[in-house]
Amino acid sequence: MVLPLYDDNTGRQTTPVINYAIIALNIFVFVVLQGLGSNDQFTYSFSTVPLEILQGRDIVTPPQMVEYMGQLVRLPGLGPTPVSVYLTLFTSMFMHGSLMHLGGNMLFLWIFGDNIEDRLGHLRYLIFYLLCGVLASLAHVFTTDIFATSEALLVPSLGASGAISGVLGGYILLHPKRRVRVILLNLLTDVPAYVAIGIWFVFQLISGLGILGGGTQSGGVAYAAHVGGFVAGLVLIKFFDRGGSRPRAPAY
Repeated sequence: MVLPLYDDNTGRQTTPVINYAIIALNIFVFVVLQGLGSNDQFTYSFSTVPLEILQGRDIVTPPQMVEYMGQLVRLPGLGPTPVSVYLTLFTSMFMHGSLMHLGGNMLFLWIFGDNIEDRLGHLRYLIFYLLCGVLASLAHVFTTDIFATSEALLVPSLGASGAISGVLGGYILLHPKRRVRVILLNLLTDVPAYVAIGIWFVFQLISGLGILGGGTQSGGVAYAAHVGGFVAGLVLIKFFDRGGSRPRAPAY
């Protein structure tokens, strides 16, 4: 695996206020509203549940043990969602399952989001980010419906990974040669963005196809959302890009 640490911000002309706000909101939701992951009622009410999206209705269930990916998983039970279930496609992308989940996602967003916001502009970046997140969640919903068991349709999904995957898809097209400092195979080195992000995407794709983990999810990771978000970013970035009016950072 590859762990990015920071990228070359040469040429960035604006303060990424939207990126900072998204990071702050994710932290606030996890710490305050989710109670550092202890508030199951809030988490299970505002996560995306595939079956709810497919049927367009709220589903409330008691705590139960279900077989998921060959393992018994205890679900606390789905609480009532006080808003339209379709809005969970948005709310779920600001919640996380653990501190590690939150920290990893925010690290990627901190590194790669600022230069995309600088290129797109604040409002376009916000719309791009949210749209990629929604499309990523829908990719997870439909692949779960096609490939997973019926019990898996009741397993909630959450996290900013899908939206951030879209940011990575946009980044690899707009800044393919921008240098990124990474830890790669226990080595600290600089690589072009297409190498850092490319290795990440290949891992997501292989895992999503079930070669490493099996199924649409493995170990609680919705790889289909990662792949779907990344593809959405690749497709949408040219529609949101302002035509390259800003000078690009030099490639080394």
